Amino acid sequence: MSFELPKLSYAYDALEPHIDARTMEIHHSKHHNGYTSKLNAAVEGTAHEGKSIEDILSNLDMDDKAVRNNGGGFYNHRLFWEVMSPNGGGNPSGALADAINASFGSFEAFKDEFATAAKTQFGSGWAWLCVHAGGKLTVCGTPNQDNSLMPGVGCGGTPILGLDVWEHAYYLNYQNRRPDYVEAFFNVINWDAVADKFEAGK
Repeated sequence: MSFELPKLSYAYDALEPHIDARTMEIHHSKHHNGYTSKLNAAVEGTAHEGKSIEDILSNLDMDDKAVRNNGGGFYNHRLFWEVMSPNGGGNPSGALADAINASFGSFEAFKDEFATAAKTQFGSGWAWLCVHAGGKLTVCGTPNQDNSLMPGVGCGGTPILGLDVWEHAYYLNYQNRRPDYVEAFFNVINWDAVADKFEAGK
């Protein structure tokens, strides 16, 4: 079974003014589509064929650049679309909010740590909120299309929120103003989706 480009649950213009329609269209239909096609080519005829993307990334040979880059690109972008919504923003609630308070001290402290990870990631990469067994949360950044499922990458755990800080994710609208893009992202976070990922991952 080959991987397929996931359909978005909202229109390309639905996240405006925070993320513009042209960026969304290029990002999804070109960049994510490209990672999907190249991932399928990279796993065809290998031991990875037929496995879930989570299994592939968790048991990855990090020297396998084709699967590492394109598998990461496929997984990371799929999560990225899922944790955004036109009705997003605000604050998390329930068990996720409790876990954020327990792990970071407050929601504002979490926001500061997550934003710092995104703003200070050198070059291309991602900022992540990850859940560990038992429900502890950590924030980290990864370069390129790496993520915390991959062996030896960093904070470990399961990603439940990710922010793409590659220039293709924001440059048409924000140019070199990455901090403005990072702040805008908080207005479109789908905290219900993040909470579902938290429950599944802990």
